[in-house]
Amino acid sequence: MNKNTKQELVTEMHERLTRAKAVFLADFRGMNVGQATTLRNELRAASVEYKVFKNTLFDLAAKGTDIECISPFLAGPTAVAISYDDPASAAKVLHKFAKDPQGKFVLKAAVLSGKLLDVKQIQALADLPSREVLIAKMLGSMQAPATNFVGVLAALPGSLVRVLDAIRVQKAAN
Repeated sequence: MNKNTKQELVTEMHERLTRAKAVFLADFRGMNVGQATTLRNELRAASVEYKVFKNTLFDLAAKGTDIECISPFLAGPTAVAISYDDPASAAKVLHKFAKDPQGKFVLKAAVLSGKLLDVKQIQALADLPSREVLIAKMLGSMQAPATNFVGVLAALPGSLVRVLDAIRVQKAAN
């Protein structure tokens, strides 16, 4: 690779890192082609970009971005997963592969909104419900008081009718 090509790659990666909400680093040594293909497909389905990038070039691309703090983890073969939308879905897929008992895919670190995350924090992020589920839960809790109020209002006329009917029955018996 010549110098101009490397410079273009660094510029392109810098632009991607600037737009990224989260960036994950992992060691992929020992994965076979089938496992790597499955990982790529699942990440693609989660709208996550997955690349193997040379560490020195990645370090240059990270300069001046929120991702710069991840530089100490750039050692050995490193795969980069970049999430532009939902970091939790990316963490779920990556954590699933990292849980493999053979240990061929190892998470190193991540950066979420400029904050460095270790492996335990990535696992905590993976355990979060998806964005859609969180929104649905929030809307459900916001809707509950209105639903309960409507139920109470609907019960009042029925209660009044039952009371009036009981009075009618009582007067008819006298």
